[in-house]
Amino acid sequence: MRTGTNLPAIGGYNQAVVLDAIRRAEDGLSRVELAERTGLSAQTIGNVSRRLLDAGLVIETGKIVNGPGKPRTILQLESRGSYAVGVHIDPAVITYVVLDLRGSIVSHSRTRTPSASQPDQVVDLMARSIDHLIDDSGVDRSLVLGVGIASPGPIDADAGIVLDPPMLPRWQDVPLRAALSEATGLPVLLEKDVTAAAVAELWFSSRNGRANFAFVYYGTGFGTGLVINREAVRGASSNAGDAGHITVDAGGRVCICGRRGCVGDLITPRSLVRQAVEAGLLPLPPATEDDLLDLASIVSSLHRLAELAGSGDPAATKILHDAGRHLARAIVVIVNLLDLDEIVFGGPFWEEISGAILEVLPFAVESSEALIPKHGLRFERSAVGEDVAAVGAAVLVLDHAFSPRPSAMLISV
Repeated sequence: MRTGTNLPAIGGYNQAVVLDAIRRAEDGLSRVELAERTGLSAQTIGNVSRRLLDAGLVIETGKIVNGPGKPRTILQLESRGSYAVGVHIDPAVITYVVLDLRGSIVSHSRTRTPSASQPDQVVDLMARSIDHLIDDSGVDRSLVLGVGIASPGPIDADAGIVLDPPMLPRWQDVPLRAALSEATGLPVLLEKDVTAAAVAELWFSSRNGRANFAFVYYGTGFGTGLVINREAVRGASSNAGDAGHITVDAGGRVCICGRRGCVGDLITPRSLVRQAVEAGLLPLPPATEDDLLDLASIVSSLHRLAELAGSGDPAATKILHDAGRHLARAIVVIVNLLDLDEIVFGGPFWEEISGAILEVLPFAVESSEALIPKHGLRFERSAVGEDVAAVGAAVLVLDHAFSPRPSAMLISV
């Protein structure tokens, strides 16, 4: 919990401190409790609370009696006070969500991811989808704070450009942030997808003590969102989390990077389907015009592979168990490097394979002779669900608007 300051020049920071404290308290807080938790004076809490009430961001929800004296009035978030749009670009689908101020999904939609060979058409499609989503949600557009985009990396976060994601071969140097902001009339934030997913998990786990974890993102691709001391790790260019080239099988296939046995080349849906085809379990999915396996067919084939494993097919089970052990070796490297105590799993296709993977992965991690930290590790499913990256993108908008930041205390020139 950050504490505030009573200096009058930084009321904006104090307002964020109070709002953040109220957000973290599921049952709300009284003004006395807010003063105790934030370190702000009673007068400052009174002034900030009045501003938040006037802005429609909090509401008074009742009174409690706690000993002698005047009953205390409880303040809670007004979920309808503000909204944010989140967009997640996966090579297979684009997911759109509208969140209210509490982080609840108000509206949701999906479209198939188009080629970005004509960026204007991509931006137009996304802008129209966002407009339709807001209209369908019934939300007052004036209360929408902005749009967050979760994109595969690498990205140029400062310029708001999607550079050249490996599974989106035609998405090169797409200026999504500026173009989408102009098309929608809304502020736009761009974040790497795995970081957005980790931020969502952090936002919704504020009361369970989750502080140092890796979010293992499993969609069309594989990556890790990283959180240390409750802060998302972004790196120098906001591209942290590319763990796909950790070597886990020295005798494995040659990866596009030139090395053998990279985890990302062994466990992604495309790779698992390829292994199932080679084992005679599945027919070969059709190819696209780029001579790549069609993503929609891969999703269908992955579902079939998971069904076969669930029914006890030994060859299908072996493919997924091997994937679990490969992933475990990569997790050991990440845990050793960052001294994490929790691994959270999620993403669009995680639930398809999670049962078989988790049958072997925890033991493979904890029994590894390479594992250095001696404390216990927790292995958890995402608290958010398959839309975690889109939710995270919207949460980033809310977080940017309302979470306290020490930088807000600096004097600007």
